[in-house]
Amino acid sequence: MRIIAVDGFVGETVVNRSRFVCTLYRVADEVRVRELIAAHRRANWDATHNCTAYVLDGGAVQRSADDGEPAGTAGAPMLEVLRGRELTDTLAVVTRYFGGVKLGAGGLVRAYGASVSDAVDGAGSVALAWWTRLRVVVDYVWAGSLEGQLRARGDVRLVDVVFGSAVVFDLACVDAGVLGAWLAGRTAGAAVVEAVGELRVELPVD
Repeated sequence: MRIIAVDGFVGETVVNRSRFVCTLYRVADEVRVRELIAAHRRANWDATHNCTAYVLDGGAVQRSADDGEPAGTAGAPMLEVLRGRELTDTLAVVTRYFGGVKLGAGGLVRAYGASVSDAVDGAGSVALAWWTRLRVVVDYVWAGSLEGQLRARGDVRLVDVVFGSAVVFDLACVDAGVLGAWLAGRTAGAAVVEAVGELRVELPVD
């Protein structure tokens, strides 16, 4: 799955004098979706339509709304773009300002779909992966060089470093077994490694 790279990205297209303004948001749940849609409609109260589509939870939740456009001509093609791009946790709102020329059902489908597609291209996207999260405890004698090496590894994301009686690294990694062996080698077996769940990581798309 992927998510848009730029939260709040705005793209605009014009079709037969109608303006289609697509805004893309990163969203974590439907409470946030409803808040953003309500705020967007208040801010764009003078628009002809504010049509919506969103995907959440790895594609488990998918909804769309035509907001007064003929059924199936706005929200559905918008949602199809999000699904086709394998996006999740993404809300698209297309605000239309009618330009005086009716587009017909087919024209509306193409216009709303293209509006979202162009916006996604503009915002870019990143891939999502779920890596193992680890709590790594080491003595100060190892901490300085170890932090630099961890930050340099492409298969590790360092979340936090806490300095107390020992140094605690909060990190995520692709392979806990591989990293555990590497840590043991770097600390003469002194590192204490504990798995503490998973962390969602964003990765560049080739």
